[in-house]
Amino acid sequence: MSRALGNQEAEPPTHGPTGRHLRADAVRNIDTLLQTAKAVFATSGVDAPMREIAEQAGVGVGTIYRHFPHRADLVAAVFRHEVDACADAAALLAAEHGPGEALDRWMQRYVDFIVAKRGLAAALYSGAPAFQSLPAYFDTRLEPALQGLLDSAIAASELRADASPRDLLRAVASLCMPSSDGDPAPARRLVALLIDGLRYRAQST
Repeated sequence: MSRALGNQEAEPPTHGPTGRHLRADAVRNIDTLLQTAKAVFATSGVDAPMREIAEQAGVGVGTIYRHFPHRADLVAAVFRHEVDACADAAALLAAEHGPGEALDRWMQRYVDFIVAKRGLAAALYSGAPAFQSLPAYFDTRLEPALQGLLDSAIAASELRADASPRDLLRAVASLCMPSSDGDPAPARRLVALLIDGLRYRAQST
């Protein structure tokens, strides 16, 4: 999962599971835990011992359970952290690149996110209560991020106007399905072709 965040990280949560505001040191601890859990899940799977995560994060096992009482809570938090990083990247890319290139770069980043998320798929769709809100969270964060990029590209006449963020997010997820080995290269090529197709007759729409 490490590729999903690239060089830009999401802001760590400032509130705990109960909604209580966290001290700065607690925020840093949670961020370290999420980053470490992400790496451990990528190499050892989501059933990796909590002690392994704690040791690599430099904290006690009790610290993990204090913030994430159940394994599913930690898995869900890692997923949300990944979603946040992907969504937040849209504004960063828009500030650094032209509309068309920003869209291209974000779509490829989204490919990395989807391919890397495959390792969590079994856990995410296990029916655990901690995961029930994740599909809505995914849509709430990523659809507006992509919509902003689409609007800018359309306004610059670089993209046709009938592209829906929801349709594109699902189309890319489908194109990523064959990448079961974790290699995003095939999906990257297909997504590049998809975006190229959306440029056809852009100025006349």
